[in-house]
Amino acid sequence: MFRPRLSRAVMSGVIATTLAAGLFAPAQAQEARQREAVITVTGEGRSNIAPDMALVDLGVIKDGKTAREALDANNAAMAEVMKALRDAGIAERDLQTSGFNISPQYQFPQGDNGETKPPVLVGFQVSNMLSVRVRDLSRLGAILDQTVTLGINQTGGITFTNDKPDDAISEARKNAVADAIARAKELTAAAGIDLGKVLEISETSYRPQPVPMMRAAMAKDFAAEAVPVATGESSYSVTVNMTFALKN
Repeated sequence: MFRPRLSRAVMSGVIATTLAAGLFAPAQAQEARQREAVITVTGEGRSNIAPDMALVDLGVIKDGKTAREALDANNAAMAEVMKALRDAGIAERDLQTSGFNISPQYQFPQGDNGETKPPVLVGFQVSNMLSVRVRDLSRLGAILDQTVTLGINQTGGITFTNDKPDDAISEARKNAVADAIARAKELTAAAGIDLGKVLEISETSYRPQPVPMMRAAMAKDFAAEAVPVATGESSYSVTVNMTFALKN
């Protein structure tokens, strides 16, 4: 019996056509999905709760004619501050050194004709910053007052936050989804079309927005009595993206 034999060139063409068809099929399916009528919206949700913790940056700055003299003065003051904080119930895990620096101090004299003379070393300055978590907010004002009395002469600020904000973040997430659904319904209603099922949903971010309390201040800015403190609220924000099908 005669059996036709395909040339090598013909066989190569058949294989190439088969492979091309296999490659184009998923691409065509994806293109079909992309042509499906959809709407994508962004929803934002927020949840506010009372803070239960404060993050405080406290610093001691001391000057001396020598680095040793400035360091000894700084060490003595910071040691008293840390002891007072421990005595006030602040746990070791809530105390952390956040910055330490020794820097020379210069004067820049000018000559009689206004020319600049070489700088003159006049001493050294030592700064030591301490980050403190205060979990009992009712004692925050008294703690600030006491630490200033003991040697704190610089603050980096106070931020109010929450130790376990999971419930607040969950509430903000639910609010974000509800906001996205409401926006999608409003848009489709305005366009006179019906909203279909959810095709995709993703959370792009959540942002804790604790309330800052104080700017950097020196000891003279504090009153003689316990520092008055207003805690306000901590706000947590979540953003989600949702894609819905549109009904024909």
